[in-house]
Amino acid sequence: MKRRYFGTDGVRGTVGEGVITPEFVLRLGYAAGRVLAGNQTSGRPTVLIGKDTRVSGYMLEAALEAGFAAAGVDTMLAGPMPTPAVAYLTRALRLAAGVVISASHNPYQDNGIKFFSADGNKLPDATEIAIENELDNPLACVRSEQLGKARRLDDAAGRYIEFCKSTFPNEFDLRGMKLVVDCAHGAAYHIAPHVFHELGAEVIAIGNQPNGFNINQDCGATAPDALMRAVRANHADIGVALDGDADRLQIVDGAGRLYNGDELLYVLVKDRLAQGGVGGAVGTLMTNMAIEVALKALDVPFVRAKVGDRYVLEQLMKHGWQLGAEGSGHILCLDKHTTGDGIVSALQVLAAVKRAGKPLAQLLDSVRLFPQHMINVRTPADYDWQADQRLSAEREAVEQELGDSGRVLIRASGTEPVLRVMVEARHADQAIKSAERLAGIVKVG
Repeated sequence: MKRRYFGTDGVRGTVGEGVITPEFVLRLGYAAGRVLAGNQTSGRPTVLIGKDTRVSGYMLEAALEAGFAAAGVDTMLAGPMPTPAVAYLTRALRLAAGVVISASHNPYQDNGIKFFSADGNKLPDATEIAIENELDNPLACVRSEQLGKARRLDDAAGRYIEFCKSTFPNEFDLRGMKLVVDCAHGAAYHIAPHVFHELGAEVIAIGNQPNGFNINQDCGATAPDALMRAVRANHADIGVALDGDADRLQIVDGAGRLYNGDELLYVLVKDRLAQGGVGGAVGTLMTNMAIEVALKALDVPFVRAKVGDRYVLEQLMKHGWQLGAEGSGHILCLDKHTTGDGIVSALQVLAAVKRAGKPLAQLLDSVRLFPQHMINVRTPADYDWQADQRLSAEREAVEQELGDSGRVLIRASGTEPVLRVMVEARHADQAIKSAERLAGIVKVG
């Protein structure tokens, strides 16, 4: 069944438009509360609500809380809290669900609502569809004696800090390391620096002064230039960049070199191999081909999922594997957490560096990323690119020329009438020329 409101990562949009309004979020809270109450076998369900640092979070939190209360569901308010922290606390506190008010890496004008189930995973499809169906019913209210109550979870940050530290090997610490930690003026501003400091590192925090409007603005995992400059200026060993809700990670070494999620996945797989074994790894359609080639050389099976950490998780669960990632920095270590976690993933990379006794660059000295060139072509709304025989023939010709040394990826945008044409090859000029050939065939809108 096609969803009307839920996307791959909850409900998201521009504040004040469409679904991100107080009225809709109130109804969403009520509908979700009705579904959760119906699934509860005994007692009153309790939901944890966390948010990032956007100014709109106050408004949406109040609307959600009112909706849950009207449905007879209690709420615990955690305040600004990373998305993976809400997943962890929901599971640790044995709650019915967790809710995060965040638009992740988007600018402050956007916001969203995403849910976690009691086990710390994203809601099953059936539950999301049940909530959407409930939204068709009128907003009502339980009797006064059944109304939900709200209370503040004062020790949420401390609980999560201890959890993050517990994922780092007991035999290691970070003493003697100087780290720059960029919190993107987001939900981890009061958490991430403490995690690394309490493990012994000298921490220089940037992007840790949120004002409601500066989340992800020229900082964090989506704008790593700020981190690269800070690492060089402070002569740091490593830089860690998170995004607004701290589920993405980018890392910079002391030389100022940036490492994306593809490269960090390879580092983690190699580290797990040294400890015993790895069943396989999951990337996405956008994962650099060099990673696939390098993993094949290690005899590690590799599977590509659709773009989106939700789909990476689906493939990991299907194959019973533990490690997956997107190049954007969503990294899943299912032996440590149920969802992507920027802080936990950074700790796993630092543990790999400690265990190997080598700098990050040396751990990747056998991997040379293939150049990728992408062209976004605006197309007519009714353009069926898959039925375009000229494009199909040209794609086949390009793929034959690339052979085993490159690949073509063509996919439609899910949010606008744009066709994304990407070519990956061992040489940049070949990737550029091939992408331009294909883009020239596409019907332009």
